[in-house]
Amino acid sequence: MGTVLTLCGGVGGAKLALGLSRVLRPDELLIAVNTGDDFRHLGLHISPDLDTVMYTLAGVADPERGWGLAGETWQFMEAISRFEGLDWFKLGDTDLATHLYRARALERGAGLAEVTKELCDAFGIAHRIVPMTDDPLQTVIITGEGELPFQDYFVRLGCRPRVQAVRFDWVEMARPNPEFAALLNNRELRAVILCPSNPFLSIDPILSLEGVRTDLQSTRAPVVAVSPIVGGKALKGPAAKIMEELDMPASNLSIAEYYRDFLDGLIIDNGDRHEAPAIREMGIEVKVTNTVMRSPQDRIALAETTLQFAFGLIRR
Repeated sequence: MGTVLTLCGGVGGAKLALGLSRVLRPDELLIAVNTGDDFRHLGLHISPDLDTVMYTLAGVADPERGWGLAGETWQFMEAISRFEGLDWFKLGDTDLATHLYRARALERGAGLAEVTKELCDAFGIAHRIVPMTDDPLQTVIITGEGELPFQDYFVRLGCRPRVQAVRFDWVEMARPNPEFAALLNNRELRAVILCPSNPFLSIDPILSLEGVRTDLQSTRAPVVAVSPIVGGKALKGPAAKIMEELDMPASNLSIAEYYRDFLDGLIIDNGDRHEAPAIREMGIEVKVTNTVMRSPQDRIALAETTLQFAFGLIRR
């Protein structure tokens, strides 16, 4: 049936990626994950979005937080809190093993994609999860309080500063993961799905890589996004807050406009069906369904609906 490419990051993206992995075989799905929020902390290479997707597909993610490992303990953080300023980014005791393995592998010369494959194998994940790039790329948030590295804005300051712009440092030198880039130009590509991830912080870093946005415009496969906005709000994270700070209404219409140059279809929640006609007037097809994924069954149902919608579209 060909291969489906999924672009994702964050908890919402991981939930839909899990649903897709329950519907599609490993050879039918490639999950390309944002790495713009990767950073060095306590001497370790932390890849928050990769780990969230990986832990979710492995069935070991914390069901309450959505990130980190289930049944986690925090003795390391309690100990390091004695040293002022080192405990702002929480690393669980068992989660540390992942970061330590990644750091050691990168130090020996392995690429991030290679290390991710090794970690996925260790967690028993058959589906392909790849970082968007092996190259450094750092998301920087420009705020009224100055320029902030992503994790300082997102975690240390809890997304409180007002966002004025988002920048991706070193993007000129970053190249898309080869498997991801090759699939974008492969006749076997069946559909591209943008998960309900933050457009600015999770999807834009992927789109900023050389050739990705252009390839999405020219691909023969339909491109579909699942909106992260429900009832004018983001279910998790600061997407709606950032939209308002950038003078964009927190709406599905704004999401459609943001991806308009390559988007064929948008999936929105039942409660937002009143926005569908305006989106269709933009030349973008709309599917109205339940997009709130509270249970594993919700994730599978949304994945099935998304695939059926995408496979029925013809590129405009």
